[in-house]
Amino acid sequence: MARIVAVANQKGGVGKTTTVFNVGAIAANMGRKTLLVDMDPQAALTASLGLDPHRLEKSIYHLLLAKELDPEKAIIKDVRLNLDILPANKSLVRSDVELAQQIGREYLLQESLFPIRHEYDLILIDNGPSLGVLTVNALTAANEVLIPLVCEYLALRGMGMLVDMIRQVRSETNPSLKILGVLISMYDPRSLHSREVYAEAKRIFGDYVFEPPIPKNARFAEAAAAQRPLMEYDPDNPAIAIYKTVVEQILAEDPAEESAKEPVAESA
Repeated sequence: MARIVAVANQKGGVGKTTTVFNVGAIAANMGRKTLLVDMDPQAALTASLGLDPHRLEKSIYHLLLAKELDPEKAIIKDVRLNLDILPANKSLVRSDVELAQQIGREYLLQESLFPIRHEYDLILIDNGPSLGVLTVNALTAANEVLIPLVCEYLALRGMGMLVDMIRQVRSETNPSLKILGVLISMYDPRSLHSREVYAEAKRIFGDYVFEPPIPKNARFAEAAAAQRPLMEYDPDNPAIAIYKTVVEQILAEDPAEESAKEPVAESA
């Protein structure tokens, strides 16, 4: 059965889609059959893989709200070697309102993925910048949550809300959900602000923080524009080794148990 990892943060621009795309590409390159799930109404992940969301007839929306649809009919196979995607399109924009009317709405993604979990080693879920019902669906379906964080004060400030949401989901819909870790990016060691935010993140999250932080680098934007993963666009980029560490931790046969003390993540 696949390990399912939700990549979540309620703030936009923290690198959720970049993380899903690059971690997924590295896992696929390592020979692991990988599925990417786009749960963001902006469909940035879908576009990153060279697909036009506006031309797609079927998407994750049809699985969540048209339960008779076989997930195999919505998945786009082999967008890259060992890499499939369950895409998003414009229909997902209205899903929050429609899902609010559904009984058991928090479990719809979990139910949709269950028939295909045996086909993959890894399923990565990209989420939009919210803590609404779509993100709750992702957290309910996942084994673990990976939290991207940029080295900016405003990004750090709201982390308590996300950690509280994770605890609530664990209490009400997914008791086995674990925090995989916090992946810090856009780190500039020359910037005092960046160093201070990084130090504060380490104080709050401790061993949950992946080391080292991903440095600020224009190559990410260039690779995204080229619709290519970083490992192809800039093979010597130091961020690739960090992404590989994330993949190795996810795919470990005996993943490390959560520490007894969870991060408090109080407002900065």
